Amino acid sequence: MVSTTTGKVHQQARTAAPDAAGGTAARTKAAPSADGAAGAAGLPVRQGEDPWSEAELAEVREGLEAQVERLRRDIAEAQTELAERLSDSVEGAGDDPTDTGAKAYQREHDLALAYNTRDLLAQSERAIQRMDAGTYGVCERCGSAIGKARLQAFPRATLCVQCKQREERR
Repeated sequence: MVSTTTGKVHQQARTAAPDAAGGTAARTKAAPSADGAAGAAGLPVRQGEDPWSEAELAEVREGLEAQVERLRRDIAEAQTELAERLSDSVEGAGDDPTDTGAKAYQREHDLALAYNTRDLLAQSERAIQRMDAGTYGVCERCGSAIGKARLQAFPRATLCVQCKQREERR
């Protein structure tokens, strides 16, 4: 099926796949537009959900892009703080074992937070890449639609609810 959206022509292939409830979830793969982004109408939705509008997709994308910028700032600040703490630990060479342990614990805690922040950044960037590729909203495990409501609540989701539940049970 060929549709014209704001003067751009997109090729769309529509298929139906069974979902966990026994119904079918429409899956659509849209060709990217001239700017590299797939059209909102080409994103998959679960049965009973309204198709994505350009405004809804733009809102989710803007939220992800704002989060990417915030996470990058957070990572830069964390790296600066860790560097300062490392220089402080050299100055505190005469600390007693309790102070040394407390500093080591704080450093490990800060490193864990930095790792989590980097992971969130990678997930957010990947979600934006999936939007550009036209695969946003497709479950990476089973290929079904993730669901518009799920993506609006958790835009970094890469698995449908059923696949995520199976993953968490393991």
